Amino acid sequence: MQVNTDEASEGWMIEDDMPAPDAQPQAGPPPWKVLIVDDDVDVHVVTKFSLSNAHFMGRRLSFLHAYSSEEALSVLRSHGDTALVLLDVIMETADAGLKVARRIRDELRNPLVRVVLRTGQPGQALEHSIILDYDINDFWCKTDLTTRKLFTTVIASLRSYHSLHEAEQRIARAEAALRSVHEPAAAMLAALRAGQGWSGEIHLGEPAVPVRVQVAPGPATGQFTVTGRFAPDDDADGAV
Repeated sequence: MQVNTDEASEGWMIEDDMPAPDAQPQAGPPPWKVLIVDDDVDVHVVTKFSLSNAHFMGRRLSFLHAYSSEEALSVLRSHGDTALVLLDVIMETADAGLKVARRIRDELRNPLVRVVLRTGQPGQALEHSIILDYDINDFWCKTDLTTRKLFTTVIASLRSYHSLHEAEQRIARAEAALRSVHEPAAAMLAALRAGQGWSGEIHLGEPAVPVRVQVAPGPATGQFTVTGRFAPDDDADGAV
């Protein structure tokens, strides 16, 4: 099969076929959100057709559409979990896509979404300088982007997004774990300095294990008694 867009749509061609993936069950995890940004309707149609059977990690692709810079930013504000943006460089102006790419990072403060720039007129933009000056993840001339190359680019972008998302979640969990230890520990230390007792719960480890702690001032300055108990197991307790 060979699919060609009209020459008016910047001459973008889809040349080679993709092997159909194995059938996927209807029910499953949510799809990956892919935003297509282009002022040419034909590009939207061909891109969606080329990727209609694509899967990654058992998840299909769900396509969002924008036909201008402001529309693209509005969609991303509403769909913060968008994994990939396929972004046309030349829309309202010759550098409209570049401005969108910069605003995604600087204005929307979205470091996770993968941005792949596409252009039908590569002579108007120097590829090397764009890759260096803008926080994008790939750059393609539409005439070079066959179905197979598009598929490879999309899957690589989704894999990168997934890895970054997992890393961000691990960091968030680690920060939460530190806060769950630091905040009660600070309160306990403040109580001891004031010569008062303290009781509370501290979460330790991953996954977090709740430990009920009671601290009481000792008979001499600088001495105190700590009693810890794994909650809700009342058999595991001890004192120092």
